[in-house]
Amino acid sequence: MNLNYKLGIASILLLFGILTNAKAQNTGTIATLLELEDNQYFADRDSAYLDPYYGLKKLIYGNRRFADDKSIRPRQTDADLKSNELGQAPFATIIGCADSRVPNEIIFDQGVGDLFITRTAGQVMAEASYGTIEYATVVLETKLIVVLGHQSCGAVGAAMKLPENPPGHVVTLINAIKPASLRAKAANLSAEDALDYAVRENVIEQVNMLRNLEPVLSRKSASGEVLIVGAVYDLKSGYVNFIEETISSLPRFSN
Repeated sequence: MNLNYKLGIASILLLFGILTNAKAQNTGTIATLLELEDNQYFADRDSAYLDPYYGLKKLIYGNRRFADDKSIRPRQTDADLKSNELGQAPFATIIGCADSRVPNEIIFDQGVGDLFITRTAGQVMAEASYGTIEYATVVLETKLIVVLGHQSCGAVGAAMKLPENPPGHVVTLINAIKPASLRAKAANLSAEDALDYAVRENVIEQVNMLRNLEPVLSRKSASGEVLIVGAVYDLKSGYVNFIEETISSLPRFSN
């Protein structure tokens, strides 16, 4: 068996693992690294604000409640809305897609004041997005940033088609997602699997871009003061699946 053939088989197995994991809950590696507990649905909010690694657990447990039909809808009363008038202290920033099927507070089962959210189609970011994220990081002292893609993303699907004359400012979205879409097209997958692959690649690219964004995020990310990770929401199961390499490459696990 020659080397090229072995490498080809290895690449196929890796890709198969990526695509099948996208349909399931978070991988065993993530569970081990974050010390996730089986059948656990709750994590303390104050600890999540102070420790972004614990904040990840809080998001995962909250999503587990949602996906398992055990949502508690915390801090969502009129009193909760009014009690935040003097300020906010969200424990996580979510950079998500504008798709109406992905309501962040609902799928993570969080309440008023828990999540600082910015949303655009394909979670494509520009100057206003960067300023919004930096505001949450510097002023609100939020230590966890999650780039959240989702299954069947229309913006990624549009980029996969590579239209010659997209209308208006849609071209901005397509150009931003194009690198991920080209890698997916080169993988020679079925249409559905290629889209899933492109969604995942787009999230990873956005995570890496934020980790290197000067001057605020790059320094705080490198020091471990702020965690920037990626995830994909599965519309069918309701689970948010964090992308393993964006977790295993965090300072606590990679140094």
